[in-house]
Amino acid sequence: MGRQAEVVRNTKETQIRIRLNLDGTGAYKISTGVGFFDHMLEGFARHGLFDLEVDVKGDLKVDCHHTVEDTGIALGQAIREALGEKKGIRRYGSSILPMDETLMLCALDLGGRPYFGSDVAFQTERIGDLDTEMVREFFYAVSYSAAMNLHFKMLSGGNSHHMAEAMFKAFAKALDEAVGLDPRITDVLSTKGTLA
Repeated sequence: MGRQAEVVRNTKETQIRIRLNLDGTGAYKISTGVGFFDHMLEGFARHGLFDLEVDVKGDLKVDCHHTVEDTGIALGQAIREALGEKKGIRRYGSSILPMDETLMLCALDLGGRPYFGSDVAFQTERIGDLDTEMVREFFYAVSYSAAMNLHFKMLSGGNSHHMAEAMFKAFAKALDEAVGLDPRITDVLSTKGTLA
């Protein structure tokens, strides 16, 4: 059946439903109302081999901020719920992902202590209908909602589209590694005995 979660988050600014299966095949159905953001979430699902459904109705008449940030909060919650007690997972994951002139590093720890760090600086204010400053806000929201330590380092870059896409794909590959099960780990990978 897989490690799955469904999260519903409704506020005056957004109505969100997310279904996530960490043990999927990369199937996705994404609708946020922000085209480039949809494209990024599709890449995340496909390259991480996660089954992902995202349906968002947000206050896009204001801007994309609430839609993107709240989706990050809900996705982080879904990751955390799908992992359950985290028994048997590798816990750590990393990826160095090339995309044309861009080379992106992503590393993460599912140890239960949230932290976000990134040195990625976009040279444009928008990519399609997505404000580039919202890429950072999305990953910050995911990391804190999932209780995940998440870092990005841009080793080289230039094109904003490539940079954002490399971030989402590198995150997908790193997360896929971290949630992977290792038969040698019979409990949780911690000397404390917990990954809370």
